[in-house]
Amino acid sequence: MPPFELPDFYVPYPARLNPHVQTAREHTRAWAHDMGILDDELGIWDEARLEAMDYGLLCAYTHPDAPAAELDLITDWYVWVFFFDDHFLETFKRSGDLAGAREYLDRLAAFMPVHPTGSPGEPRNPVERGLADLWGRTVPARSDGWRARFAESTRNLLDESLWELANINEGRVANPIEYVEMRRKVGGAPWSANLVEHAAGAEVPDAVAASRPMRVLRDTFSDAVHLRNDLFSYEREVGDEGELSNGVLVFERFLGYETQQAADAVNDLITSRLHQFENTVLTELPVLFEEHGLDLRSRLDVLAYVKGLQDWQSGGHEWHLRSSRYMNGATRDSPVAAPALLGGPTGLGVAASRIRLAPGLTGPGGIRSHTHVPLRKVGPMPLPEIYMPYTARMNPHMDRSRRNAVEWAREMGMFEQLPGFPGLAVWTEHKLVSYDFAVCAGAIAPDATGPELDVSTFWLTWGTYADDYVPVVFGARRDLAGAKLFDARLAAFMPLDLSAVPPPANPVERGLADLWVRTATPMSRDARATFRRAVRDMTDSWLWELANQAQNRVPDPVDYIEMRRRTFGSDLTMSLSRLAHGRSVPPGIYRTRTMRALDDSAADYACLVNDLCSYRKEVEFEGELHNCVLVVQDFLGCDRRRAADIVNDLMTSRMRQFQHIVATELPVLYDEHDLDSAARAALDGHVRELQDWMAGVLLWHLRTRRYDDSELHHPPARVRPVIGPSGLGTALARPGSRPRAEAVPARPR
Repeated sequence: MPPFELPDFYVPYPARLNPHVQTAREHTRAWAHDMGILDDELGIWDEARLEAMDYGLLCAYTHPDAPAAELDLITDWYVWVFFFDDHFLETFKRSGDLAGAREYLDRLAAFMPVHPTGSPGEPRNPVERGLADLWGRTVPARSDGWRARFAESTRNLLDESLWELANINEGRVANPIEYVEMRRKVGGAPWSANLVEHAAGAEVPDAVAASRPMRVLRDTFSDAVHLRNDLFSYEREVGDEGELSNGVLVFERFLGYETQQAADAVNDLITSRLHQFENTVLTELPVLFEEHGLDLRSRLDVLAYVKGLQDWQSGGHEWHLRSSRYMNGATRDSPVAAPALLGGPTGLGVAASRIRLAPGLTGPGGIRSHTHVPLRKVGPMPLPEIYMPYTARMNPHMDRSRRNAVEWAREMGMFEQLPGFPGLAVWTEHKLVSYDFAVCAGAIAPDATGPELDVSTFWLTWGTYADDYVPVVFGARRDLAGAKLFDARLAAFMPLDLSAVPPPANPVERGLADLWVRTATPMSRDARATFRRAVRDMTDSWLWELANQAQNRVPDPVDYIEMRRRTFGSDLTMSLSRLAHGRSVPPGIYRTRTMRALDDSAADYACLVNDLCSYRKEVEFEGELHNCVLVVQDFLGCDRRRAADIVNDLMTSRMRQFQHIVATELPVLYDEHDLDSAARAALDGHVRELQDWMAGVLLWHLRTRRYDDSELHHPPARVRPVIGPSGLGTALARPGSRPRAEAVPARPR
């Protein structure tokens, strides 16, 4: 008996079959023989097994419009990648040979150069032989940008097999956040997305390839492909291979679900990710096209890429239903469920015309995620018992920074009336005193000097004020255009050359200009660029929140977690630590999977602490949609108490992942990169700073009155109205304003 019944999948686009399917089957069979993939001595595959898995059918479904020669090439790539997966399983995963696996993977890099300059050496096995052949047949026709993306995605799916192997050796099942992010790399769907560009002859322009909309399209495509594969492959992977990297198993362990319940939850996540894909195409791509001024050809290339991803989703699903590789009860001779030709309306916006899609349309991410009633009364929510293995220490200069923060905020105008909102201010002095950011800064940086702690406290004050300012000024009026203009102006107050800046028009600009001079002056130009990017990532993410508010859309859970790191400003505060270590740590170290996982697990812990503590303030008093407790409620259809417990469990799992990385992965990283004692000491210091950061964030949330009932019911900040012009560029005309005709000086005063 199968371990569960396959759920009712949301497949919004009909699958189509490429007419060259048979020639692809014949070609790839001959190619597999030539590469040695079917050699009897290996004992991995034989011709009968290759025929039963039917990768020709996979590629004919996933690339229905590809010419015959292109379909042959794509099919060879998929034969190679699935063979690699099985070869790696039999050679290294079953034996647990981690050292041999590293050597094996290191050699593969030589066979996929971005710019071929000579022979990579003689292939030793079918995997190397196949890669060398395919690389030479593929990359010459593509741009440098595409080659770099394809090389990276290929390296990821190869190298991150070590992560799976390490988890098998340790008997460790990943937490859901870690699993989804790592599955993208090891599962290979971003690699498949690159091949979609190749097959369609339509490359994503370099100007937008790294943008949020294109990243979301790639990631939602990847997550849906991988999680669907997890459902079909659960029986083989978990039952036969002892695999621990499977989404159904992850949900079983994390949520305590029975297997069928876990499978249904995985399918709900697939549905949610597909709705995120559709939402991004409809709401973000048009804006992206205009903002970057893409020409018609570039726009058509992007849309051809989108269509290719849609074809892949539907075609991959159909192949899973009939390949012998998976749990489906089908054989190659089973009748094809989907018509070879389009059998009804297709494309964006017509999914609802297909009656069988009703469960998916009403599932997570669909209609119900737009039906949240804002400002509903939820009442106090007791905090669950929070896991924190580190002890917060307090900076002795905290009282000084507490006083100075109030004076600084007053000087920046944070207690003044908002232009266009007569009598209303974002904050009063009472509110700022009750928030007490000096406690947070003092615990995050317990060893900082008095002036250093002042700057840290001011950054926390500025970031929170700006975060409160944006929804008040732009959210209530759904003024997305005004918000984008406001956000774009902020870059002018962070000049890399420390040159003069425009006259600030509001407290956010004034505070940023002041903090930029204080913070960036001692930095190198490269360090300033890194730090400015972190600030911009945070402020840009607030536009994403406003867009969801305009749609009354509770975010998809994966998109929420990944954007929450930005809305919370995690990269901003962490970048200050990294920049301080820049001289002793090679820059590439911070881009490794280990360091990114370390930083992200710490960031997620802190973000989720905030969501637990701020739930009532945000949901009942502010009409906020961006809170993980609410996101879990919407996704699982559970009450807030159950959702809060799940969020707390997620926090705990991220903290335990942080501890696991420190104990087991960092020592390996140090040795693999042969880091000297100074670099190791700097990274050890970075770990301690992250520990202080998490402990400090929790301490502040437990001490601040920002989320207390007394503050939530406190009257809104009211000030006497100011007569005169208002808006961007009119701050100097207000009576009583301090003279600011001169630009902010480029040096500290």
